[in-house]
Amino acid sequence: MKILLHICCAPCEIYPVEKLRKDEHLADGFFYNPNVHPYSEYLKRKDEVEKYSKEAGLDVAYPDYDAAEYFQCIINGENRKNRCPACWRLRIKRCAQFAKENGFDAFTATLLGSPYQDHEVLKNICEDTAKETGVKFYYEDFRTGFKAAHDKAKTKGIYCQNY
Repeated sequence: MKILLHICCAPCEIYPVEKLRKDEHLADGFFYNPNVHPYSEYLKRKDEVEKYSKEAGLDVAYPDYDAAEYFQCIINGENRKNRCPACWRLRIKRCAQFAKENGFDAFTATLLGSPYQDHEVLKNICEDTAKETGVKFYYEDFRTGFKAAHDKAKTKGIYCQNY
């Protein structure tokens, strides 16, 4: 299956790419994260994704950074409980739309590997987005590889944000 992987950062990219390939899927990446601030932090993360993706032989699309779109999306989400799902929805929807426009069979997200995200809410957002866009959501609980991937990132000298 040809899968588009939404990537939040290089350390979180490692395990999902390895797992998708192990399962014989074709994968490309999609780095869309207007939620990352300040802009210098966004550029660090993007640079690390570019470096790791090149090393891994992963093609990645990099839509323009649009902080205004992010802030408009979360304007009513004053607290984290509301803000995070709104942000995930924005990023996942953009990924699914790109997948649809570019002939992918499905989409998924590295966010499904983070033990710091509300996994069930994120999964539901992805399922809803699949229904809305008509692009299949490929579900995998990538959390099983989180620690090993982050350890690997550290040994490779890949930048890991501290928040």
